[in-house]
Amino acid sequence: MALPRLPIQLHPFRPRLLEHLRGYRRSDFFHDLGAGVTVGVVALPLAMAFAIASGVKPEQGIFTAIVAGFLISALGGSSVQIGGPAGAFIVIVFGIVQRYGLTNLLISTALAGVLLFAMGALKLGALVRYMPVPIIIGFTNGIAVLIALSQVRDLLGLRIDKLPGDFFSQIHAYATHLDTFNPHALAIGGLCAAGLFVWPRLFSPGALVPQKALEGITLRTAARMPGPILALVTLTIAAAVLKLPVETIGSRFGGIPQGLPSLALPPFSWDSARQLFIPTLTIALLGAVESLLCARVADNLTTQPRHDPNQELMAQGLANMVVPAFGGIPATGTIARTVTNVRAGARSPVAGIVHALTLLAVVLVAAPLAEYVPLAALAGILLFVAWNMGEWHEFARLRHFSVPYRTILVGTFLLTVIFDLTVAVEVGLALACVFFIYRMSTLFRLEPHAAPAGVHVLRLYGALFFGAVSKMEAVAESLPPGTHAVVLEMHRLVLIDTSGLDSLRQLQRALERQGVRLLLCDVNEQPRSLIQRSGFEKEIGAGHLLPDLPSALAAVGGATHSPTRTPRP
Repeated sequence: MALPRLPIQLHPFRPRLLEHLRGYRRSDFFHDLGAGVTVGVVALPLAMAFAIASGVKPEQGIFTAIVAGFLISALGGSSVQIGGPAGAFIVIVFGIVQRYGLTNLLISTALAGVLLFAMGALKLGALVRYMPVPIIIGFTNGIAVLIALSQVRDLLGLRIDKLPGDFFSQIHAYATHLDTFNPHALAIGGLCAAGLFVWPRLFSPGALVPQKALEGITLRTAARMPGPILALVTLTIAAAVLKLPVETIGSRFGGIPQGLPSLALPPFSWDSARQLFIPTLTIALLGAVESLLCARVADNLTTQPRHDPNQELMAQGLANMVVPAFGGIPATGTIARTVTNVRAGARSPVAGIVHALTLLAVVLVAAPLAEYVPLAALAGILLFVAWNMGEWHEFARLRHFSVPYRTILVGTFLLTVIFDLTVAVEVGLALACVFFIYRMSTLFRLEPHAAPAGVHVLRLYGALFFGAVSKMEAVAESLPPGTHAVVLEMHRLVLIDTSGLDSLRQLQRALERQGVRLLLCDVNEQPRSLIQRSGFEKEIGAGHLLPDLPSALAAVGGATHSPTRTPRP
């Protein structure tokens, strides 16, 4: 017996890696190997920093980068995207851990993975791109501010046992613990952040180091060394040699285990799932937006085929379903590591797989050394990440944009900082919809057109929908004296919804009571289809839906002041 066909055709599961392997060459492998090792080294301090800032142990960030980074590269729809823990998730993960606990974070991550996979399978990847730009800029800048704010404790070396989750409580906690300020921590964090700003500028064209000097092997090698790992190594050595009294990974977390953890599924219940609906939805939507934005950035940097958004979402979903079994946190596409991967010469998803294996090798070999890393150095790295993450120039450009644009961007930014990302996106989308409806309603207009005596011709422009029906309601009340027919010329009316159709019905009834005929002419495909399917064509009567304006004027040329009424169905 044949199975019934699904009414919805699912997106085929076709990883981009398979396409690259068909013609894969040795030269491609060596490019991918170099890029993968480079981005793996860059990812190590970022993974630890993101995890600590999210309120979990540093090894959870590393395990996420290994497992999710491998799966997203192996199964994704992008050629060069690198997946792993992302700065955008810090605020979300920290809030979930504070409110629901670590176990429920793992459950939310797995459920978000299911949702992401379903979005990709149902071909909803393109819909994520419909997020308005001011909302994305607003919540991205808001998250950057919150990331920077969350690092003040480690940057200043403040002794705060448990950092609150909300904006004002964090500021109050910092103010009440300023007496525990540690100048050594500030020196390490400040040097780290300053070094990361200066390092790439030292070797850029026209920078402090002459380009001729880079011809030497030592300087050329140094110029290619990733800034975060260089800062982490040098400041860790300095803190250990000078025996600076600063908090380290070892003093707070007891070091990092040497190897991957054993698989352990978090306990699941439907009661927990119902309570975690909002966190799950937040993780899924933010992960989808960040991942596809990152993939679009990668597309613009390479000559590789454009990414498949639906395959990318399915890979993100699988990664987030698997990561919680290793104790990991939510993962998505990461712009900084993806750009590093492209600039290092990556040609295929093999580079992302090498990046994950590089991190695994570091964990197996050098994990004990991580306990000496000062937390202030990781805070400096995150301050640099927060600065690069924000699109601060957009605030300076606000004066060039409309009031709705400014309201949405600034409102989303403030709500993200003061409340949370979920509220910010919800309100931002609501404002965007309201402003869009208002704008579309202003585009709809009725313009009178020259016509014989007794005939009132109106040309309709734009879209007749629920936000513009008030303009139709005034037509019957503002007819010139002696009018016996109204003709609506609808060639420039591109769309009509059921509310707009209802306004036409109300107009027809109002005119009928006054003994005035209503004719429609030159109706476009979408309005005509709705008029016919709804039965309105029969209501206004045969011969009242005409092909063009001359035909309509000819139809009313011999009309009397008391036309024959069409019987109601």
